[in-house]
Formats: sequence, structure tokens, C-alpha cells
Amino acid sequence: MKTTSCTIFTIALFFSVPVCAQDVALYVPDAIKSNRTQQHRNIINNLINKNLSLQLTDSTEEFWEDAFYALELINYKSMWVDGRIRMAFDSIEKRSSGFQRSLLELAYANYKGKFVEAADGLMQRTRSSKIFALAAEYYIASLNDPNAWNKVVQYFSKRADKDDHVPVYYGLLTGLISGYSDKESVSWLINNVKSMVPRQVLLISFQRKNRNFPGLAVIRDASGNFIKDETGNIFSVPQLARSMSNLPFYLTNGNTPQGLFRMNGFDVSKSMAIGPTSNIQLMMPYETTPQVFLKDPSIADTTWSEEVYKRLLPENLKEYLPLFESFYASKAGRSEIIAHGTTINPNYYLNNPYYPISPTEGCLCTKEIWSDIDGKRIESDQQKLVNALRGAGGANGYCVVIELDDQQQPLTLEEIMPYINKAIAQK
Repeated sequence: MKTTSCTIFTIALFFSVPVCAQDVALYVPDAIKSNRTQQHRNIINNLINKNLSLQLTDSTEEFWEDAFYALELINYKSMWVDGRIRMAFDSIEKRSSGFQRSLLELAYANYKGKFVEAADGLMQRTRSSKIFALAAEYYIASLNDPNAWNKVVQYFSKRADKDDHVPVYYGLLTGLISGYSDKESVSWLINNVKSMVPRQVLLISFQRKNRNFPGLAVIRDASGNFIKDETGNIFSVPQLARSMSNLPFYLTNGNTPQGLFRMNGFDVSKSMAIGPTSNIQLMMPYETTPQVFLKDPSIADTTWSEEVYKRLLPENLKEYLPLFESFYASKAGRSEIIAHGTTINPNYYLNNPYYPISPTEGCLCTKEIWSDIDGKRIESDQQKLVNALRGAGGANGYCVVIELDDQQQPLTLEEIMPYINKAIAQK
């Protein structure tokens, strides 16, 4: 069971009462207003202020990292915190790679444009390919200037490991190719995705390129039919594929990669941030063998390659670069991405386009509302999704995440129905 890379698990230390994971009357006591108030106070006083008050040394780095994660989770800032973050950047090149990664992730999420010189220095001097890529992404996002891309390429060309087929470099360099995922129309994408992995249940998560806006999950059964709801319309629920950091797909805690995932059943998380609603277990290519991922014991290949992955793609999509994100993200070390609900306080994200859905550490997340009076579950798109999948034959097939366009608004069913109807008519 995967549960440990989708939310901030240090925060769970301050969830005082276990969630109820029974099928009837699910509830989360910590959703009660007074408990959430206490949790918020604990996060600020203990995870943030207390940890950042420690002298920064090799032995205290992990406490500072916990604070960085907490700052991302609740979008918290103060003048004192800002000063401690500046101090951490003053010595970033002397710190461990884990600390550097956590600090750069926080900067990408909360401090774009503030520490460009530090990122520039790291790109020139770090020996870590992952830190180079993370510093480069922060540098590019902070300046929003084509010349920044040229600087990154210049530094990359001087790296000793540039010809070593490092997976993170694939993610970095393809991201620098402007418009690489814009080559086809929405109609073309939906039509070809519908024909993917025939005779398998397929969860399709359509997304915007700007992950601040929720996408939409629909389900196709093994016979090729889209699942309908009780009103006779195509079933769908909003689904967020944005991480708290909003980092690119190939980096740790980045946005959910596009591409194929193997669905591997349902489970209930022990994480009190994910909650007691059933989640959908997913695997990326490098998390398992080609035989398991392709669901074919006759496959002789024991190692992964693009050619093996392509066997699952329709002919027209075999060279469509965005669908290889899950392949390369897992090759770069990403793992434990699932589709789940949430018990995190939605008020942390009140002024964001994805409210009240919670961002994660790279998973697919659906909206859940829990009573602040008695902690009971009031509304759950996750449960609707799980029920629809069970009706389609269960979570034993595939999930595909694909970006359609870059409209700056949440994706709606009405928007894509003409294209779905066209795909159905061409069956």
C-alpha cells in the first residue's frame, strides 16, 4: 500500500485523534473546528517557529526541513520566517543535498524571485544532477525571461555528467522546449486517449497545463464505454493534479506526471492527512516490472525502455512526448503517487483557484468536505470516483493523465463533451 509521498506526513504528528476508517459514517475528529484551530497553532508554534529557532547545523537540518514542509502546507509567512529563510540561503552551498532540495522546493512554492543569485551559484557548482535541475527550474520560474533558459543551457553544457543520460535532465530539457505539448488539438487527444489500452478499465484524468486549475476525471470500462452517472450523463468529478510546490513533473514533490499509471486496487490510507476514504493505488513504470505493468507474463523484457512502454500507446500517441512523463519521472526516482481524497483544512487554500481541493506532494486529489461540528464526511468526490470505478470493473487497469490546453479556468464536462461524443461516434 502506498501512502507516504502524497502529503506532508510530519504534519500528522499534530493530528491528535485517529480517523475512523469504517465504511459507515466516516468521520475525522480533527476536522472539528476547535481541533483544527489547535492543529494550526501547533503547526506554527512547533513545526515552524520552534524548528526555525534552532541554530542551523548538520544535526538540525532535518528540523528545518520539517519547517519548510509546514510552510508550504499552510502557506504561512511572517517577517521573522522570511529572515530565517534568507539565513538558510546564505549557507545553502554548505548544506546537504537533502536540505538544499527542501529549501529550493519551498523557494519555488513561496519565494519565487527572491533567491535567484543563490540558485545561479548552485547551478554552477553543485555536483548533484537533481539539485542542478531544481535550481534551474527555480531560476527560470523566477526570472520568466527567455535569457534565463539560455543561461541554464550554458551551465548544463559545462556539466561533466551531461552525456550520462541522467533522467532529470530529460525532464529539464524537454521542459525548455517551448510548446512541446501543444502540437495537437483537444479533439485529437481525447479521441486517441479513448482508444488506449483496449479491454482494460481506464481512469482518464484530463488536466490543464496550468495545474492551479482542477482537471476532470472520467472512466472508460474494458468494453470501451464511458461510465455514466445516475442521471444518464457521462460520470465525472473534478480532480487536482497540482502539488503544493507546483514543481515540474520529474522532480520530487512535483506535479502529477502525464502519462500512464497501472491501477493496482483500492486501499485505505493510514495517513491522517489523506483520511479514511478509499484511495486508488497507482504504479509508474519503474515501480514494477514490465511484465506487471503491461499485465502480460509472456513479456521477455526484464528491464524498462521507451519501446516497452510504447506497447501500451495507440499508434498515433507512440511519439507524443507528454505521455512519457510518468516513464521518465519514475526513472528519475519518483514513486508512490496515488489518487485519494483529503482531510487537510481547505481554508489553507481559500484564495487559490483549486479551493477547496487540497494540493498534495504529486498525487491526484479529489474534493472532500468534513463537518467542522462533528467531523463526519459531508461530501466526497473521492467516494463517487471509487464507486464509479467499482461499477466499471474495479481498479485493475490503467490511469492516464493528460493535459488538454492552457485555458485559465477549471475544466468542465460541458467543455469536453463534444469531443467525447465525437470519440464515441467513431467507435
